[in-house]
Amino acid sequence: MAAIKKLAVRLKALRERRGLSQEKLAARAGLSRPHLARLENARQDPTLGTIEKIAKALRVPIAELLK
Repeated sequence: MAAIKKLAVRLKALRERRGLSQEKLAARAGLSRPHLARLENARQDPTLGTIEKIAKALRVPIAELLK
């Protein structure tokens, strides 16, 4: 599986495990909901800054998203 697809699957799983909607996580991370949706569907490559924002919003280390 490609790295971007792995990140997308991991991101969605972590979000759902925490009971967060895309809208709620996007707001916490300072992103738009459509941007987050594109990341979860592996339709857009995230920047390192975006990965950092999402990790902080999910309260996980960046490495947890990149497993």
